[in-house]
Amino acid sequence: MTTAGFHPWCGSLEPCATAPPSRLLQSMTDITSRAFSAKAPGFDRPIQHPRDDEERRRWQAANRDWWEAAPMRYDWRDKLDAAPGSAAYFAEIDRRFLSSVRQFMPWCTLPFDAVIPFDRLAGKDVLEIGVGHGTHAQLLAPRARSFVGIDLTTTATAMTRKRFALSGVTGSIVQMDAERMAFRDGSFDYVWSWGVVHQSADTRRVLAEINRVLRPGGTCTVMIYYRSWWNYHVCGFLRWLFLGRGRIWRSVHHASQSGTDGAIARYYKPGEWRAETKDFLAVQSIRLYGMKSDLVPLPHGRLKQGIMRAIPDIVARLLTRHLRMGSFLVATMAKPAAR
Repeated sequence: MTTAGFHPWCGSLEPCATAPPSRLLQSMTDITSRAFSAKAPGFDRPIQHPRDDEERRRWQAANRDWWEAAPMRYDWRDKLDAAPGSAAYFAEIDRRFLSSVRQFMPWCTLPFDAVIPFDRLAGKDVLEIGVGHGTHAQLLAPRARSFVGIDLTTTATAMTRKRFALSGVTGSIVQMDAERMAFRDGSFDYVWSWGVVHQSADTRRVLAEINRVLRPGGTCTVMIYYRSWWNYHVCGFLRWLFLGRGRIWRSVHHASQSGTDGAIARYYKPGEWRAETKDFLAVQSIRLYGMKSDLVPLPHGRLKQGIMRAIPDIVARLLTRHLRMGSFLVATMAKPAAR
């Protein structure tokens, strides 16, 4: 389920803005209304947990259905011309994803080296939770002693296996629910997950499983969604105000969910994430990031793209990180070492 993330109002469920305004508004409303109908019923608060095991199973089934139907291929606006599973197909997915990442997290040597300790993976057994189409997996696997990637869906696992076969990368890709991992205790030294654990039916179950499969002293880095004052509250309110229908979007939370990927998407504040993890892992650091699109609460189109081009990357990083206008929270955590 790996994802770079959709966002309230400015997410990629929006249609092309070249349509006349009245048709554009109607089209946006119809699209987001249909998207909301696929959301997990009963998820009514930003970090709500399932009320019972039956609700948890329903939510996870909704997650699986969502991601099987809408895998992260970055083809929401411009379709991919290359044949699915070809080298050109994976190259174009990486180009689209990493071009946006470079704007908010520029790297020195490898993408994501600001948050992934690539230089310390050579002697480590690495697990990725949510492989998507394998962009991170292809970065991690060649640099680790061993690599295992898991995903909830058949689509993601099949495509990532295909990518590994094409590139000659060695690693194991397994379809598996992160809430019930089939690994022995203490199997891994490092766990990576980008945009996944906050979308599982029960995030605390995933955290408990990460704690179980990590060796003492092992570390974990995850990206979850950040409930920022700007991107969640302001942009969510604008979405609710201009596009909402009272019988569907009862609150800013529901409006924000309608513009977000997945059947469930929890949005945490740093203190809430520390509270969520305290029984499982010790938080070592929290960093905030965000895409340029987080800053411009307009539908996708020429105006939005023009404003985004006018904002220098360094200014966008200042706003999304230091003024906390972004929507990504990257936490590095550790399992206490054995005494």
